[in-house]
Amino acid sequence: MNHKTAYYHLPGLFECYELYRVFLPLYRAHREYFYDWCDIGSLYGAPEDCLWGGGRIGSGSHAPREVLALTREYGISARLTFSNSRLRPEHLADERCNALCRLLAESGGVPNGVIVHAELLLDYLKRTYPPLYLVSSTTKVLTDFWDFRREVEREDFRYVVPDFRLNKAFAQLDALSGQQKAKVEFLCNECCWFGCRDRKQCYEAVSRKVLGEDGPEHPCTAPDAAEGYRFSKAMENPGFIGLHGIVNTYLPMGFAHFKIEGRGLGSALMLEFLLYYLTKPEYQLRVREAIYLDNMLDLF
Repeated sequence: MNHKTAYYHLPGLFECYELYRVFLPLYRAHREYFYDWCDIGSLYGAPEDCLWGGGRIGSGSHAPREVLALTREYGISARLTFSNSRLRPEHLADERCNALCRLLAESGGVPNGVIVHAELLLDYLKRTYPPLYLVSSTTKVLTDFWDFRREVEREDFRYVVPDFRLNKAFAQLDALSGQQKAKVEFLCNECCWFGCRDRKQCYEAVSRKVLGEDGPEHPCTAPDAAEGYRFSKAMENPGFIGLHGIVNTYLPMGFAHFKIEGRGLGSALMLEFLLYYLTKPEYQLRVREAIYLDNMLDLF
């Protein structure tokens, strides 16, 4: 990988399988529709009922072997989102999560990975599934730059996703070494309120729910929270990273990895991300028509 190419890490490995089943053949057959300075670095997500899951409640129900067959066919890394922050030793024996890790670890081809939060799980994965690379989850909410830098310096992680509020800390980011910059993966399209102080508590509430633990629901107090995710609102976020920023700022600075959030938002909104971040404007209608007119795909 070089710093002339932006690598997108896209959501919905399981959750948006049907969309990718249609999009990836189009991406391969008509590469001229898409920007030549970017490529797909990975697809990430988790199926439903995964005890190690976190960040969002997993909703993908497609067969893991079929999902992995798709990523292998197109040479794309698959990542499991196992970012639960409240795991205990007894959870490490979970059969479903271990089976998924074995499947990815033994798949061959492009290396696959796991997005992780809990140190307990990190140590277990290193011992048990060494072929899998590890990604430090944004659910750690690393808003202090020096905490983030220390995370980047850890040899445990191939990539580290900082909190989106560090996206524009350009002076400090530019002072990182080339090796450190290669490990940074920016979260581009976060819609969360920039001034939110409860982000970590929000993620912890999701972790509790996944584990079936009792605890209060986390009430979002952000302005306009009732609207839910709006891409137009995300674009107004001070931490938003758009096309011009990637091409004119981040790539020249030596950064190459960009995470797009949205694995729980549905295929229709995911398509808008693919159109905006990967597709040349003059071909967006063709891509949209190809996706919408596929009789096997229900976006709504």
